[in-house]
Amino acid sequence: MKDINVIIPAYNEANSIAKVIQEIPTTVSEIIVVNNNSTDDTAMNANRAGATVLNEPRKGYGYACLCGMDYIAKKSRKPDIIVFIDGDYSDYPEELNKIVKPILDDDMDLVIGARTKALREEGSMTPHQIFGNRLATFLMKIFFGSTFTDLGPFRAIKYEKLLEMQMEDKTYGWTIEMQLKALKKKMAYVEIPVRYKKRIGVSKVSGTVKGSIFAGLKILGWIFKYSLR
Repeated sequence: MKDINVIIPAYNEANSIAKVIQEIPTTVSEIIVVNNNSTDDTAMNANRAGATVLNEPRKGYGYACLCGMDYIAKKSRKPDIIVFIDGDYSDYPEELNKIVKPILDDDMDLVIGARTKALREEGSMTPHQIFGNRLATFLMKIFFGSTFTDLGPFRAIKYEKLLEMQMEDKTYGWTIEMQLKALKKKMAYVEIPVRYKKRIGVSKVSGTVKGSIFAGLKILGWIFKYSLR
């Protein structure tokens, strides 16, 4: 059986984090919540729900993911697969087995949970989120021949392939960086349609104009950076 670890970046997700942890399938050997400078009870609630809790004081999605990776790198037993999922309960954690299945059965390197319109709760993604996804994936198709349709945060990747990527983005560009590096390195990838619902609480990215603009610029920056290489 493959060893699976889950990394959950979390900033002020006290009302949702336990729900996420409790609904992750028991096929996972360790759930790692990275408390990203929260000012609420995120860390305490995650710990009570049975997760390993790390603290990353530098705010940023990428910082939190890298913190989780650093922790895993120091473990004596390394996992075979890493799953990333948000702590806001917008994804359905019980679909994790569906996300890792292409890695287990078809030897895929990367699997993206695609938030398709048919499976998305109305209002779960803002209009600028939808537009940003379409623009980013369209540009990836034009520049790299990609078949990606989403930058969904619910994703699984072989641990060895994640290390090979040498991830570096500290903030909102983490997801697009991973997908671009998978394309550049010609890794085997696939998208799996997943359900998506309205998150608990307010989004730190799409919930503010500043966050949306910054995320959009980061995503476009990564695409153009890689198109010139």
